[in-house]
Amino acid sequence: MARYALRIEYLGTPFAGWQRQAQHPSVQGALEAALLRLDPGPHNVAAAGRTDAGVHAWGQVAHCDMRRDWDPFRLSEALNHHLRPHPVAVTACARVADDWHARFSARERGYLYRIVQRRAPLALSAGRGWRVARPLDPGAMAEGAAHLLGRHDFTTFRSAMCQADNPVRTLDELSVAQLEGPEGVEIHVRARARSFLHNQVRSMVGSLERVGAGAWPPRRMAEALAARDRAACGPVAPPDGLHFTHVVYAADPFGSGPAEI
Repeated sequence: MARYALRIEYLGTPFAGWQRQAQHPSVQGALEAALLRLDPGPHNVAAAGRTDAGVHAWGQVAHCDMRRDWDPFRLSEALNHHLRPHPVAVTACARVADDWHARFSARERGYLYRIVQRRAPLALSAGRGWRVARPLDPGAMAEGAAHLLGRHDFTTFRSAMCQADNPVRTLDELSVAQLEGPEGVEIHVRARARSFLHNQVRSMVGSLERVGAGAWPPRRMAEALAARDRAACGPVAPPDGLHFTHVVYAADPFGSGPAEI
């Protein structure tokens, strides 16, 4: 058996998430179906992170095992051919050690959440950003985000269905930046950590939106964190604006840095 690392981008809108499901389309299911066209399998593709329904990625990383050695370029070309017409693409492929694991070998994961401030619906970016009609204060949001940096119990900011045994995580970055985009003023929230809890990023962004709208003072983020109570969290931001941007490993299997925008 030969193991390959795959960097994958996908539009999450038509999928029920990354994880394979019997009754609903998934990114994992689409990829494994494409692999079956090349190798009899069975295939169980492992990913660095299991994104939820409607969440997008351009830096997801997964690995697969093949019965014979493939040239990585040819494997990526063959997979992209069989992935059509799904909005999924393999953007890089590399042969890796047999004990390399897309999830367990990862040292950092990164997300971008995109908020677009405008009253009109999003036409070109429908399903790829959270449209917020009210003006938001990025400075207040950044002040609130600073309270969450570091190692904490993030019980407040995780889904009630989260299966992680330990709610403690170390948040290395939670930054807020405002920029002028072609569709209006955008606020980008970036998050980096070794690992995240289920719905953690969307929960933090939803609460930060309350700060930006003036409904919460920035210090309330610290109070919500200290409460260790899901009821202290603001509304969870929709999946539309969330993008899985990159995964960092001790050695980059693709020989180049993560794709960023």
